[in-house]
Amino acid sequence: MEEASTLMPEKKGQPAERQPPSRPQDQQRQRFTVPNYVWQAIIAMELLRHTAAAHPRHRVSAASLNRTIPSASSPARARASPALDDPNPDTSWAKLFDPNPDHWNWGNRTASSTSASERNSDPYAGRGIYMCGYLDVPLDYTNKSDPRIARGWPKKTERTIVINPGGPGGSGTEYAWRAAEDITERLSGGRYDVLGWDPRGVNTSQPAVSCFPHDADRDRWALAMLKHRVAAVSNKMQLDLMDAFNAARFRACWERHGDLGRFVSTAFVARDVEEIRKALGEEELTGFMVSYGTGIGQTYANMFPNSVGRLILDGTEYVRDHRLAGGFGWTALDNVTDAWHDGFLGECLKAGPEHCALAKGAEGKSLTLFELDVWVRDILGDLISYPLPAYTEKSGASLVMYSEVVAAIYQSLYNPHSWKALAQMLYELGHGNTTLAGEFLEALWEYDPTLPCATTSKKPSSEELTLMVVCSDAYDDKERSLEWWNNQWKIMTKQSWIAGDSRFFVFACQHYTTYWPKPAEVYRGDLNNTLKNPVLLVAETYDPATPLRNGRRLLGEMGENARLIAHHGYGHSSGRDRSACTDAHLKTYILDGTLPEDQETDCYADEKPYLYGVKREGGEAGSLAAVAVASGFDPVASWREHVRETRLLGPRF
Repeated sequence: MEEASTLMPEKKGQPAERQPPSRPQDQQRQRFTVPNYVWQAIIAMELLRHTAAAHPRHRVSAASLNRTIPSASSPARARASPALDDPNPDTSWAKLFDPNPDHWNWGNRTASSTSASERNSDPYAGRGIYMCGYLDVPLDYTNKSDPRIARGWPKKTERTIVINPGGPGGSGTEYAWRAAEDITERLSGGRYDVLGWDPRGVNTSQPAVSCFPHDADRDRWALAMLKHRVAAVSNKMQLDLMDAFNAARFRACWERHGDLGRFVSTAFVARDVEEIRKALGEEELTGFMVSYGTGIGQTYANMFPNSVGRLILDGTEYVRDHRLAGGFGWTALDNVTDAWHDGFLGECLKAGPEHCALAKGAEGKSLTLFELDVWVRDILGDLISYPLPAYTEKSGASLVMYSEVVAAIYQSLYNPHSWKALAQMLYELGHGNTTLAGEFLEALWEYDPTLPCATTSKKPSSEELTLMVVCSDAYDDKERSLEWWNNQWKIMTKQSWIAGDSRFFVFACQHYTTYWPKPAEVYRGDLNNTLKNPVLLVAETYDPATPLRNGRRLLGEMGENARLIAHHGYGHSSGRDRSACTDAHLKTYILDGTLPEDQETDCYADEKPYLYGVKREGGEAGSLAAVAVASGFDPVASWREHVRETRLLGPRF
């Protein structure tokens, strides 16, 4: 409902206010207005692509897992939607169809509903199928003269679980390809379809935001920009360097994408979700939103309260924080410290040296938690003054540097399944062996020079979209001086030496309004609108990005419109440190709409980090060596899988 949101004072038919990029020597903001039809033409030229209709549009792409066999008209093989300037997109889309089902993207068999004879006679029986689709939506919802075009996807089941992995910048289509089968099984016993979409500016949605022509160009500057405060020669010099680069980065975004930065706020993404619901033909939205996706979900629920169906928000943010300068960065820093001490180190000692290499200590002696923390901090501290040389076959000579290793630790806290590999790397680093560290760090780069040259240029990733969304959502908090930001950086790194620097990426917002003085719309309403159906919140005790208190704060505001599961476990969201209790509540809610009776319900993870999958005999964990041999555990392969999985959440800063 539009009245639930706060719109910028831009009236129908009046010119949009925009601002050209200022020259380095010109520190004054200059603004100009133009007639509406000219503004529309400028938008089209600056985005380089637009639809054949009279007004600019945005195209949302989606991937879905359907639980029944598609008809012969389903374009299962298509991977990219037609270009925005395609005058006949439906015709172009249809041409991509391959009628041979052997070429389609089938899911794994869930044969409980099919007989052996059916499975033998039909190789596709009991298997879902992955399909692609797209939806045209207005680039600017505040321009009421824009006609809407909606093209939906095949509808197969009574409900479609719409999913989003977060970010901002996480790809919903990649999330669907990677996790849809697990999600439909976990939440509905394989009964419902799953649809993931790329939010505006992300991945295959058009126009996609990337302010560098190639990922290698972004990687070129990463080492200098990611230098942590304690490792900088001068904090003032480092801050000035980051400030200059942030200005250059947003200038590049303006030059490549023009006014697009005005149209990527969470409020507009919520409007896109409503268009997806309409295109699906469902009266209410069924959804599973994770991390920043919970921010989309909160905004959606309060903008469209009568469209809310069975909506799960897992890894719960509190979007009021995002309205403050730097709020997206500092909201969970203390939780990172707890996850490090109680989780990564504490559970390592509990598991013992058979299961966690770091528990062996420097000289094979048992350590207290305090001693282990000091030893690891000493290992890392030495890297500040003297990085260690490393060699990998893929990259050749490299250096193991403090800022990179600490950033990798922070990323690892998102996923406790990566902890065993990380503990092995840190243990070997403490004994002078840099091989694993070199392998781990090179896995974090976007650019891969070992891949063969493509006939067409690889589309760069959408990392800058994260900045545009975060900064637009907080655009109207008062401007801050460099001194204020320097003090904020100091406070954040004091709160968390692991995450304070990485989360300081919000410093870039200093330059957002230089190019986009105001987004077309942001949501500034309350979060307690009466919903058609209550939502189910999940918040984790040791989540390094969205702490349990976020869920409790949101629950306190939403009241009877929500229930909360306090998931006692590690990692970001409940899907990593799994709990049968949590999963049972989620499935009951999605299938039957039944919520827990209490406002807050406690659930506990089924296993402990470092002991995942370890068989227990007589109450004791089995031998790590036996498990490693049986499973073929490879710390490098484990780490690379972790990096691929966490990239679903969006860019790393």
